[in-house]
Amino acid sequence: MSAQKGRKPRVHEEEHENHERWAVSYADMMTVLVGLFIVLYAMSQVDQTKFEALRGSLAAGFGNASPTVLTGAAGLMDSAGTVPDTGLPSGPETNQIAPAAAVDPAVDPADVPATDAGADGEVQAVAQARDELTRLLAMQAQIEANLAAVGMAGQVRYVIDARGLVIGLVANDFYFDEGSAALKPAATTVIDAAGPVLAAITDQISIEGHTNATPISGRYATNWELSSDRATQVLRRLVENNAVPGDRIAAVGYGSSRPLVDSGADALTANRRVDLVIHSPLPEPVRELLPSMVTGTGK
Repeated sequence: MSAQKGRKPRVHEEEHENHERWAVSYADMMTVLVGLFIVLYAMSQVDQTKFEALRGSLAAGFGNASPTVLTGAAGLMDSAGTVPDTGLPSGPETNQIAPAAAVDPAVDPADVPATDAGADGEVQAVAQARDELTRLLAMQAQIEANLAAVGMAGQVRYVIDARGLVIGLVANDFYFDEGSAALKPAATTVIDAAGPVLAAITDQISIEGHTNATPISGRYATNWELSSDRATQVLRRLVENNAVPGDRIAAVGYGSSRPLVDSGADALTANRRVDLVIHSPLPEPVRELLPSMVTGTGK
């Protein structure tokens, strides 16, 4: 009993909690940030001498005695290493159709006068427009040659505007009966003559139906439905019988909202038409030069 009374009871002390543990993580984060800023600063400074040495070493390693892609300018690359912008759209090259020898096109691109352009961009646009005019006239000549081969020469109207080449089917009761969208034999003959040319190119094509202002009655509620149906029938003939890809052709009906002739006896005939529009893929500033080039020849 006396021995037990002489022992002191054990006291369990609580572990001391470190309230400054956050400082270690904070210091690690600051160290990482300082290292990051040092790396960014080093990357922003280009040592011209070392860069030239690296460029020469890489060129020698790849067997290029006179490297031109990398330059020792402020950046890593300049215009010498980029693909020159020709202004032409990307994608497959547009097919070049040789004009038919039997048909003289309405315009000879060689007769188109060159425009005195002060800037290189304007000179390039004029050159591109002249080349595009040659291509569109070649299409026109080929289509007309195909029409002549089936005895239908001179039965369509050609216009080159800022959109491209417009092939107009204009004739009263020649392609469609009045108030009908069914293709008459003359219409199928003309469409099948133009079909191989349209199938061979890569341009976008729109089929635009138009009517005169005479109110419609019968199957169609308005001229809008009639013009849309006529355009659709032409589209189907091109796609189903002439292998024109459906992903680059569309049909639209304008009713009587876009007349060629505002009034007079010719309005009833001229405004009742279907236009096949071959849309030029060139930029709009280049396409806008086409009409002036056609009219500027004096032909």
